[in-house]
Amino acid sequence: MNFLADENLGILVPKYLQDQGFNIVAIREISPGADDIDVLKLANEQDRILITLDKDFGELVFKEKLLHSGVLLLRLEDESIEIKKKVLLNILKSKRKLYKKFTVISEKNLT
Repeated sequence: MNFLADENLGILVPKYLQDQGFNIVAIREISPGADDIDVLKLANEQDRILITLDKDFGELVFKEKLLHSGVLLLRLEDESIEIKKKVLLNILKSKRKLYKKFTVISEKNLT
C-alpha cells in the first residue's frame, strides 16, 4: 500500500514511516498549501491512501462523494508525534484492509 501524508501530520511522522519501510509521500514536500480537494485528488491519482487529522475529508468523501483510494482519519486526544507514530505503525502493520475505505483511528488502536 502507498500513502500520502496530509500537511497536518508534520514532517517527522512521514519520515518515521518511511524509515519503517512504508511507501509514504508528504504533501508538505510535493504540494505545500494544497487545498483539501486537491490533496484528495492527488492521493486518488497516485493510488495512495491519505493519512490526515482533518475531519473535513469525511465531508468530501461522504457528502460530496469524491473518489478516494482510502482515507485514514486520526482522531487523537493526544496529537503528539510519538502517539501519531505508535498509532499509525500499529495500524499499518496490522494488515487491515484500508484500500478504498474511510477508516477512523484513535489511541484505542494502540492495543
